[in-house]
Amino acid sequence: MVIARILCIGGSDSSGGAGVQADIKSITMLGGFATTAITALTAQNTLGVDEIWLPPASHVVAQISAVVRDIGVDAIKIGMIGSAESANAVAEKLATIDAPIVFDPVMVATSGALLADSDTMRAFARLIKLAKLVTPNLPELAALGGEAQLCGEANAVLIKGGHSDGDIIVDRFVGPDGEVARWRDTRIDTIHTHGTGCTLASAIACGLGQGMTMVDAIARARAFVRAALINAPGLGAGHGPMGHHAVRDL
Repeated sequence: MVIARILCIGGSDSSGGAGVQADIKSITMLGGFATTAITALTAQNTLGVDEIWLPPASHVVAQISAVVRDIGVDAIKIGMIGSAESANAVAEKLATIDAPIVFDPVMVATSGALLADSDTMRAFARLIKLAKLVTPNLPELAALGGEAQLCGEANAVLIKGGHSDGDIIVDRFVGPDGEVARWRDTRIDTIHTHGTGCTLASAIACGLGQGMTMVDAIARARAFVRAALINAPGLGAGHGPMGHHAVRDL
């Protein structure tokens, strides 16, 4: 059996809870093979981000080229992009690759640290147009111009409702012609939510790479995130990592 190859383009999280570390764990647990292109090195833990170092955009593209040339790719997940220069260089490179792209427009870490400046956010436009699915939370959706604007620019959008008030979370999958599907779940009462967005997007990309429909890939990814939240190991003094390792049989 050929394993699905999922290229994860994003930042490294030294605490292991988010970024490409969360991507690798999610994809591995769901039966795919994860490769990476690191856009940023962060010094962080569950309390916040201490420092960020950005490699040159040319090196980010070199990582993508090396992986695609040898391993190959069945789907791509984009997370933290680091800089406007990297966003534009990655968009140029990905335009030459025939694989579905899931773009999680990371702007702020769970701890509240800013991970994308205004220039980088403006450069997101090229990645949004390339992506098969964009997965903003509610603050990211507002920063990208709101639902009407983003849905007019993107092929499809998964609007995540985790930042809403109340005990019920509603996630909405919106295509070019309007809402396609929605999911309602009771909020899981935990502070250990570090890496939820990375986990969800990479799990969806894994499903697409494995040949699942978009709706089925989203449904499985949501179930994976919820199971990982329930099984969080309780590490750290702040927003701790999820329990990817404990999720089985999805």
